[in-house]
Amino acid sequence: MEHSVGALLEAIESPSRRAILRTLAGAACAPLLAQNQRPNFVILFADDLGYGDLGCYGHPTIRTPNLDRMALEGMRFTQVYSAAPVCTPSRVALMTGRYPVRSGLSRVLGPRAKGGLQDNEITLAQALKPLGYATACVGKWHLGHLERYLPTHHGFDRYFGLPYSNDMGKLARAENPPLPLIRDTKVIEEEPDQSRLTPRYTDEAIRFLRDCSAAGKPFFLYLPYTFPHVPLHASERFRGKSSRGLYGDVVEELDWSVGEIFRTLKELGHDRDTLVIFSSDNGPWLTQHENGGSAGLLRDGKTTTWEGGMREPFLARWPGNVPPGVVTQAFGTLMDIFPTFIKLAGGKIPSDREIDGVDLASVLLHNDPGREPLMFYYSHQDLRAIRKGPWKLHLSTFDSMAHTPVKRLETPALYNLTVDPSEKYDVADSHPDIVKEILEVLEQHKKTIKFGEPQI
Repeated sequence: MEHSVGALLEAIESPSRRAILRTLAGAACAPLLAQNQRPNFVILFADDLGYGDLGCYGHPTIRTPNLDRMALEGMRFTQVYSAAPVCTPSRVALMTGRYPVRSGLSRVLGPRAKGGLQDNEITLAQALKPLGYATACVGKWHLGHLERYLPTHHGFDRYFGLPYSNDMGKLARAENPPLPLIRDTKVIEEEPDQSRLTPRYTDEAIRFLRDCSAAGKPFFLYLPYTFPHVPLHASERFRGKSSRGLYGDVVEELDWSVGEIFRTLKELGHDRDTLVIFSSDNGPWLTQHENGGSAGLLRDGKTTTWEGGMREPFLARWPGNVPPGVVTQAFGTLMDIFPTFIKLAGGKIPSDREIDGVDLASVLLHNDPGREPLMFYYSHQDLRAIRKGPWKLHLSTFDSMAHTPVKRLETPALYNLTVDPSEKYDVADSHPDIVKEILEVLEQHKKTIKFGEPQI
């Protein structure tokens, strides 16, 4: 039935459709929110998945029926950004709602790193636990591998997964220690069979959902998959099945996992009281060639501050609350998840620190157009670009496939992302007033940023 409604709404002329969806969403949301029934939360988080790697985002050969159905039954965003083009900083921004330079986690942590997520940061799990939520992290953490930095020391009741990327073990690089698989704080295996990771993560996540349902507790599940980060591994069930090759096999197995999560939520009676978000930590790793993904029409990918490095696929589903079949151009960032979940859970946003994320509830629940885009594109501690409204100003650039150093621009480059999302046409000479305005915004932003002590 929801499929038919979504298809019907797609056929309605756009302004009318938006009005209908707002009405339906408002009617659906009012009873739930009025009764103060807090939703459950699930974040499904891919690693290095490109903007163009899902069927619902236009990929012609990777089959993602469960994620496509999620888009049909919920909301698909076209302008949501990670806070960084690489793993560690993008993940700390998701967990804290803050630009990663504030926490000192602006670089990727390796297996010999001594630093990690500091105790003075507040994670989403720590914000939800006092509200009665059970919490679990299943998958790749990458915010510090020493015990004091692991998820169970930062608000999660349970942890099962790898503490960092799957290419950081001894099998990938002889000088590294063995890749550890951790339960809570204990290493339970070294160099686990990576072809079994996605099924094992899925089983662990389902076990947590069943336990929470049996206990009658609201839950927050954070499921950051290891893949499609290289080296790529798929289980026997999916290996060799995608026409896109091994990369497609891996993504199609992730899609299967998403379907298993939804199947379990429905079986447990939590399908309609759970907000599920799907996204990726950064863009595709293009230097891996066929083992890397696609950013679609966006320029470049992982490690860069071009759109392909930081604009992410982003799906949201919450039947009866998030209107079905919506494709929205509303601007957002992964940092917005932090305040949005806390507000929906009935909590208060921390007021003793800068929170860079913004509550997206009005967009999610009522299909509102959202706020004017404002985004600061950091790579490490270097601010390389700024977006304001449709305009994006580059101060320095880096092309991942060129293997050349970052180029500091003598004259900033300006792109209109509304008409040129591929960032092909520099129009700075035609709009000196816009360049001046954005540079003034940059100066104001600098006054709000206090760099955290670097964690390495």
